[in-house]
Amino acid sequence: MTSSLPIEDRGLAYGDGLFETVLLNDGQPRLWDEHLARLAQGCHALGIPVPAEHDLAAPLVEAPRGLAVLKLVVTRGSGGRGYCPPRDPEPRLAWQVTAFSPAVDAWRQGVRVRHCRLRLGIQPLLAGIKHLGRLENVLARAEWSDPEVAEGLVCDSDGVLVEATAMNLFWQRNGRLETPRLDRCGVAGTLRAALLERLAIDEVAAKPEALLDAEAVWVGNSVQGLWPLVRLDDSDGHMLASWRLGKMHRALQAEAHGLLGYPMMD
Repeated sequence: MTSSLPIEDRGLAYGDGLFETVLLNDGQPRLWDEHLARLAQGCHALGIPVPAEHDLAAPLVEAPRGLAVLKLVVTRGSGGRGYCPPRDPEPRLAWQVTAFSPAVDAWRQGVRVRHCRLRLGIQPLLAGIKHLGRLENVLARAEWSDPEVAEGLVCDSDGVLVEATAMNLFWQRNGRLETPRLDRCGVAGTLRAALLERLAIDEVAAKPEALLDAEAVWVGNSVQGLWPLVRLDDSDGHMLASWRLGKMHRALQAEAHGLLGYPMMD
């Protein structure tokens, strides 16, 4: 284990690795089983040995009181020639724990979100896992600087809805909860996994127009919780749709926040 990575590490050179961001409350990890499962899935997909759970949990003893975020980074380590990975990799595990305050106003008042121009490349071998190669998300997030816009929605190269830049996407349409299918690209969030296990949520392939027919829309992840949308813009900042917060928004939010230990909204 290490708290830093050397310059020759393949995670730095090629994005050859994975990461998890885990919400901690008084040192206790939320959705720990889901994070371990996704990390193991990613390691298997990339052919990296899965770190032992006691090594992954080691940073928890140093966690501060209150809310914090643990970032775990697993790389293939050093070695190999160019892109060719080493036959017997020796993975590295790095971590960082930082204090955290959630965006409570976003929970209560909802957020404004826009569509991004960037399109995600389709690569089923990497779909779902949280690998280190996140340049698409960086470029998508760089598309706006307006502080009033909380997130950006991205589609794949076929124009199908995938996710937000750092969150998963959910909506209610015709009384049914839906979320994008993530079998071609995108990150399968741990909060998303927990909600799919507990609720009737359909995984669908939908174009952006589906959101215009939605009764409610949310973006969320396992650190920030669930943010309801009150306004959706196109990529030029023109409003496409708006929603008033109601009971249907709070119902899914309450389920998500119960999993994270966050307070319920009125």
